[in-house]
Amino acid sequence: MMAQDRENSQILSKMEKQKLLYGAKAEDVEFAAEEADRDDLEALDRAQEADKRQLQEIIKKQ
Repeated sequence: MMAQDRENSQILSKMEKQKLLYGAKAEDVEFAAEEADRDDLEALDRAQEADKRQLQEIIKKQ
């Protein structure tokens, strides 16, 4: 089973990771600020900070 896992695994390049990240950000999700409550705004802030950390990690690995 381990050999099969290694055969199917793939190490992504920086560009491939960025494409995946940007593709995920392009999901068809609508944010309505006028309908957002405090929890929604906090979640938005956390998501933006997580995106920054993830991009920093991708850049560090290159």
